[in-house]
Amino acid sequence: MAKKRPQTKARRPQQSTGADGSIPVVGAREPCPCGSGRRYKACHGRAAAQAAIELVQRPFEGLAGEGDWVALRELVPAATAELTLKEGLPEGVPSVTLATVLPMAWPALRRDDGSVLLGLQNDTSSGDISRDLADTLQQALASEPGAPVAGRRVPPDGPRLQDLLDPAAAFEPVVHPGFEFWVPDAENATPEVAASLERANAAAIPTAKLSGVPSAYWCETPEKNHLRWVMPHPEEQLLDALARLHAAEASSLGENTRLVGSFRAHGLIVPVWDLPSGMSAQDTEKPAAEFAERLATALASDAPLTPEERRARGGLTNRQVTLS
Repeated sequence: MAKKRPQTKARRPQQSTGADGSIPVVGAREPCPCGSGRRYKACHGRAAAQAAIELVQRPFEGLAGEGDWVALRELVPAATAELTLKEGLPEGVPSVTLATVLPMAWPALRRDDGSVLLGLQNDTSSGDISRDLADTLQQALASEPGAPVAGRRVPPDGPRLQDLLDPAAAFEPVVHPGFEFWVPDAENATPEVAASLERANAAAIPTAKLSGVPSAYWCETPEKNHLRWVMPHPEEQLLDALARLHAAEASSLGENTRLVGSFRAHGLIVPVWDLPSGMSAQDTEKPAAEFAERLATALASDAPLTPEERRARGGLTNRQVTLS
């Protein structure tokens, strides 16, 4: 028989926690830094593992422009937006800019001038995109100029974007025709960078943000154009309202357009319309504004759905796709 291991009290850990008292993340099979004597995965790693599994349904809730955050994460190829920090910019950091995609899919980049680019369309290590992005942002702010920032496993008790960004600051995305924003001087880029830009630009779908309604993005494809509109309303209420309009033949955006279904992305519903190939973003502005008025009226109704409206709702639900 194996001998019993003598019971000893765990010694008080020395320099095992961060300056803020947090437990650093280590390998799953390594001793836990708290000094308990157990492996990390059986001690403080349990909370980290649970956080990685639990999906935050609306990671951008509470941020200014939640619908635009969702659109830039899932729908828009090339866009940027200036970010305002609650505590102001650190010394040596002239600006912080959110970008849909960065070169080599870097999570973030600290430019030579000290400015920070934070990538949005990256894989994340946990179920909370907001916490992952906040950790990457903090790394970028503390990194040396001229260096990309690598992704890492995020502590479960780390800050979220909602803790770092000023909620009163406007969130105003700028949609770009290509990825020239990657480099300060695209015209004089090296041949390697120029080739990378050319490949990325060739794959980007032409996209424009409507100015008359919030979080609505027009895009052009070879066969037809589309409008994808991220809406903040509660899902059940919005689906009822869309069903009322669809049953009343009031859900289109004009001749040869139709509401074809919706996405569910990061807790919000994104209705999608097919548009004729000749219908530009500018052509879509007025019918979208008129639809917004009809939708507001439908959202205000609390009458039970008619049989026709219930059938319309079922059709919309059957054509719904969940992106996240």
